[in-house]
Amino acid sequence: MSDADKPDELAVDDKQALDKAGVASLTKEEQEHSKAASEYSNTEANGELSMYVKVHSPFNDYYDGQAFSLSAENATGPFDILPKHHNFVSLLSPCEMIIRSVDKGEQRIRISGGIMHVKSDRIIIFLDV
Repeated sequence: MSDADKPDELAVDDKQALDKAGVASLTKEEQEHSKAASEYSNTEANGELSMYVKVHSPFNDYYDGQAFSLSAENATGPFDILPKHHNFVSLLSPCEMIIRSVDKGEQRIRISGGIMHVKSDRIIIFLDV
C-alpha cells in the first residue's frame, strides 16, 4: 500500500464516520419524516398508488385494507381522498361513503356520521360517535 492510497482510505473512513454521526444527530421530526417517506414509497398496489383505510365503530369493523380512493361528505360538502393527501381531521356528515378498494372493487358504506383522520396515507374513520 502506497502513501497515495492512504488519503483515499481516510476520506472513505471519514465519510462513513460522518454518515454515522449524521444519522445519530437526526431530530425526532427528521426521523418521523424519514419514516413517512419510506412508507410513502411502499404504498403501491397493482402498480398504482394506494393508501391504508380502516372504517370501524365500537361494535363493527366495516373496512380494513388498501384502497385507491375514498369519497365522503362533511359540513362543506362532498370530497375525495387520494393517496398522498395532506393530513387532516374532519367530522363526517351522513352520506354514502365510497371506498375504491384494491382487492374488492367499490365498497359502499351508509354512514350516519363519524370522524376521519388522514395522515401519511393512512385513513382511520370511527363511526357511530
